[in-house]
Amino acid sequence: MQANANNPAAKLTVAPETKMGTGDDVAVAFDEFMNAFEAFKETNDERLAQIENQVSTDVVTEDRLARINSAMDEQKRHLDTLLLKQARPNLGSANGGRGFSNSEHKSGFHAYMRGGETAGLRRLEEKAMSVGSDPDGGYLVPEEVSTEIGKRLATISPIRALATVRQMSSSVYKKPFANTGAAVGWVGETDIRPETTTPNLAELTFPAMELYAMPAATQTLLDDAAVDLDAWLAEEVEMAFAEQESTAFVSGDGVNKPTGFLSVPTVDESSWAWGSLGTIATGVSGDFAASEQGDVLVDTIYALKAGYRQNATFVMNRRTQAELRKLKDGDGNYLWQAPATVGEAAMFMGFPVAEAEDMPDIGADTTPIAFGDFRRGYLVVDRTGVRVLRDPYSAKPYVLFYTTKRVGGGVQDFDAIKLVKFGTA
Repeated sequence: MQANANNPAAKLTVAPETKMGTGDDVAVAFDEFMNAFEAFKETNDERLAQIENQVSTDVVTEDRLARINSAMDEQKRHLDTLLLKQARPNLGSANGGRGFSNSEHKSGFHAYMRGGETAGLRRLEEKAMSVGSDPDGGYLVPEEVSTEIGKRLATISPIRALATVRQMSSSVYKKPFANTGAAVGWVGETDIRPETTTPNLAELTFPAMELYAMPAATQTLLDDAAVDLDAWLAEEVEMAFAEQESTAFVSGDGVNKPTGFLSVPTVDESSWAWGSLGTIATGVSGDFAASEQGDVLVDTIYALKAGYRQNATFVMNRRTQAELRKLKDGDGNYLWQAPATVGEAAMFMGFPVAEAEDMPDIGADTTPIAFGDFRRGYLVVDRTGVRVLRDPYSAKPYVLFYTTKRVGGGVQDFDAIKLVKFGTA
């Protein structure tokens, strides 16, 4: 295929350059992504026609399709980066912005960050034990900064954005549930009412584990009055926290970290019971079935009860999504649909797709596709407060800021999430 104005695929092999997230940049990136999708459909249709007519595909066509698929991923990653920059909230600065409700705490915290001065924070300790103490592992950041860090994490952590998030002040969140219901039945107007049985209650526990990041700064940076320390700290820790959180929410083993939904026991959907997630098998180890490949995904959708299905989302990584882009229905329509507007999610069979890079790739007996109502199915618990310990000694001439927050998570409703298993059973 030659490079020309009518060939959108020819423009898609170079990774886009990351720019500032202005409205014009986002619009251009979205247009480029949509052009890539049109080129992808055109090339995939050519590949399918070759399969139908020649039994095998042309190597050049396969290579071109792979390059376009890769370019689409790059375009989507570029678009996500621009949208993330655009969505970042302004923490305020000396040049104007939203004020802080506790200026005394903010002033004391800035003095601690810039020069290690603790007198201001110690005075607050004497008034109310709410700021934390250096012997206990650092000082709490101002409440507004802690809140904005949480908002940033919700923007870039896919499972946190989908799940229910609870704030707590203790180290463990406990959620009771009834594993047997009370006896019920119909009776006549004058019949004797039998005594109902007491429901049995069980309890799910979600301990909060410590998550840390350790950004470094030079003393020159800290001495610069124009530097917004609140925004700097939030930006430095957000990606570190988000990456660790995302991995733990998907595959964490529960040891000093949250329990991921893929770490929960699984069982075939026909034998599902509380305490495990139901799986729907493709029937082929490490692949879709040879024909009617979308059927297993239809089965997965309708394995979910209607109450969960109306708010359900597909969760998978980019490589799995690339395979799903190739699937068509019986009328030749693509099952995967690009976002309708900037900022919206791609759709698959009418349901949004969330990209979680920590989901496994397609392979023998893996579960690379999850589908469910994650707001009802998965719970994230945050212990209130982010703590910072200043360390000017360990990495001279840099000043380290050991920043910690306590986070937990786990499945709270085992009937709300289903998994597609690439295996025979």
